[in-house]
Formats: sequence, structure tokens, C-alpha cells
Amino acid sequence: MINYDVSELGFLLVDDCQPMRLLMKSVFRAMGVRRFAEAQDGAEALKIFREFDPDIVFVDYRMEPMDGVELTRRIRAGEEGIDPYIPIIMVSAYSDLHHILEARDVGVSEYLVKPISAKLLYLRICAVIEHPRPFIRTEGFFGPDRRRRLVEHGGEERRASKHDYDQTLREGER
Repeated sequence: MINYDVSELGFLLVDDCQPMRLLMKSVFRAMGVRRFAEAQDGAEALKIFREFDPDIVFVDYRMEPMDGVELTRRIRAGEEGIDPYIPIIMVSAYSDLHHILEARDVGVSEYLVKPISAKLLYLRICAVIEHPRPFIRTEGFFGPDRRRRLVEHGGEERRASKHDYDQTLREGER
């Protein structure tokens, strides 16, 4: 792992829990970060985006009136002129697969389960720097490629070979 100087990066921290924001700000300061802003919910974060251009967004899962899932959706939609490609790290007390998959499926770049440590926070920052995933746009999704690893396909590569569509139709009629 490379030791990154993150002091010039700008972080936006979105969490409704003030003690958590204080803890994360302390970790940021210990890393030398000088540029960060904070919001206590997604709606406030959208307003902050007008004046603060972060490099990475840290967002809590559950907040009122706008939670981290909805905020991520709106960021990925490019709402209010926000860069939809910005890395988003969700920091949440939810560790179950359902919540992690939901976060992934709305376009979160990384997921970090509370309670956090300075090391784990730094590792997630490194992950979005060292391994930025390509963005995918489909009818129902825009965000980082959800696949974490390349899985080799063991069968014939059908896209590269000719296919007899007429034969497929004939077989389907049987």
C-alpha cells in the first residue's frame, strides 16, 4: 500500500450524528486534511455542494429527512450540477448484506461499517484512489462497476463468434 498525502483532498462528511462527525473530523485532521465540510443530512449536503467542491464524499446510510441512499442517487444523477463521478464512501452501522447491496446498487464506491478506525477509513480512501472502478450506465443504474473482480468465463465467447440466428429460431419452434 502506498502512503498517500491526502492533505490537499477535500472531504464532505454527511452524518446526522454529531459525535461521529467529530470523530471523523479528528481522523481527517490527523491525516493532515485541511479542506472538509460537513452536513447533518442529505438535503443539507446538496446545498453545501453549491459552495464546496469535495474530492470524496462520506455519507451515513440512515438520516432524516434525506438518507445516504437517496443522496447517492441524486449525486449519481448529476443533480444540481454535482459531478456524478465523485467517489462516495458510505459509513454505516448496518453490516448486513441487504444494506451493503442496496448501497452498491445505488452507486456507492466503498462501504465502511461502524465503528470505524483511522486505519479502515484511510484504507477506504486508498481504495478509491488506487482502484477507481469504471463507471457503468444502464437503463436502471449509473455508478461504479459493481463487480469487484474479473471472473473468467469458461465457455465459448459467443460475442466473438458467428451465430446462426435462423437455427436458434428453428430450434425454438420445436
